[in-house]
Amino acid sequence: MREVILDAGALIAFERGDARVRNYVLLAARGHLSLATSSAVVAQVWRGGTRQARLARVLRSRLLEEVPFGEQASRAVGVRAAATGATDVVDGHVVFLASIRDALVATSDPDDLRRWGLCADCVIRC
Repeated sequence: MREVILDAGALIAFERGDARVRNYVLLAARGHLSLATSSAVVAQVWRGGTRQARLARVLRSRLLEEVPFGEQASRAVGVRAAATGATDVVDGHVVFLASIRDALVATSDPDDLRRWGLCADCVIRC
């Protein structure tokens, strides 16, 4: 089954009702793909409260796996940051997840992820 990693832009788009990201969630609910995001991404976008009802629902569901930014990832992201000159470690963790899981990434800013070495074919603009 194909996996899609959602970055901060994708989660914000989902919260705002973006049809493309909502369709990924619907495909996941139907078992056609799996969704994941970084716990660091959640920290970037989560503000709590009723204004984030859609996001709260998908985070509580089993449709979106929230992957911790653990020891293996932090070291790999640090090495890749040194090699690429990129600095946003949250984007780095998204790219790390995509690379180890052979996944696509849904993002509103593909250039940010390409700085980390994510191939153009792995990016879905939302």
